[in-house]
Amino acid sequence: MSERLRLLDTTLRDGSYAIDFQFTARDTAAIAGQLEAAGFELIEIGHGVGLGASQRNYRRAAETDEAYLAAAADTLKRALWGMFCIPGVATLQQIDMAAEFGMRFIRVGTDVADVPDSKDFIERAKKHGMVVCANYMKSYVAAPEEFARNALLSQQYGADVVYIVDSAGGMLTRDMEGYFRAVRDVCDVKIGFHGHDNLGLGVANAVRAAELGAAIVDTSLQGMGRSAGNTPTELFIVVMERLGVAMGFDPLRVMDIGEKYIKPLIRRDGLNSLDIVAGFAQFHSSYMTLIREYSSKFGVDPRKLIIALCERDKVNAPRTIVEDLAHALKAEPEDAFSARFQLDRYYGAEQNPHPRKS
Repeated sequence: MSERLRLLDTTLRDGSYAIDFQFTARDTAAIAGQLEAAGFELIEIGHGVGLGASQRNYRRAAETDEAYLAAAADTLKRALWGMFCIPGVATLQQIDMAAEFGMRFIRVGTDVADVPDSKDFIERAKKHGMVVCANYMKSYVAAPEEFARNALLSQQYGADVVYIVDSAGGMLTRDMEGYFRAVRDVCDVKIGFHGHDNLGLGVANAVRAAELGAAIVDTSLQGMGRSAGNTPTELFIVVMERLGVAMGFDPLRVMDIGEKYIKPLIRRDGLNSLDIVAGFAQFHSSYMTLIREYSSKFGVDPRKLIIALCERDKVNAPRTIVEDLAHALKAEPEDAFSARFQLDRYYGAEQNPHPRKS
């Protein structure tokens, strides 16, 4: 167990996916203030995709980046607060802008193969004195040795923490050890873990990361987040307490914050097989709109399309490949339940342009 494990609460950032990025500045101030009062030291805010996402048409958030930054700056006095940043979505100038508001940490997200794209962003953030985390989205596509080689690069760029990111919620607890060992063989950068819960392993994986010496573990209240959600803060804290690791929080107080502010926003109803299949196939849910488009067009089971795609490519979802795979699957008998009902449940029937016909 690391000497000083810290939680990074990502409710206000990753959790925003679950409500179409509609946290307001007032929500940000209220929830972040409650988190700080409860003892959280690291609080992430803003658009789920990160700095600049609204301007890049990744669904427009309820507020501008500036409004979120101002809300945090005016509210938080002790906790470090920060935003996510994907090179190519965000710009270096937006890091400068965030620094003017007093932002204290940033998480630079790239796929493992694109780590060199993060260099200028890490260096710019360090110039402003920020704590910088290099988040390796879809970490599972890289073997531990490749992951570690890139971790060394991130450390050389100036990153303080390198994150193992289970973007699809499909990693197993046994996977953790290989990544930790490989990184420690080549550098001494701190390691963080960000997990999703598609296979119900979010807490188990976060606990294993903590046992292996993670410096930071991400959680969110009520597990609110993209796809099946994140490692639930409330569960992680009490499991660690059961393991004899005092996290420094009053579990009941944390539960109260989640139940008052977040539980009313949670729309999940039982298990969703699309989320489960995404974890099984290690599919990133950001491509679900494309799956919806072609499974509806060809009348194929979206789950089969996800599995077929990930057998070909777990990193990207090229439109031509998705279309070809859907066309090939069309030869199988249509299952109206699978092809329509699953999409209705995932998006809401009112958002599905190809609703079921009675």
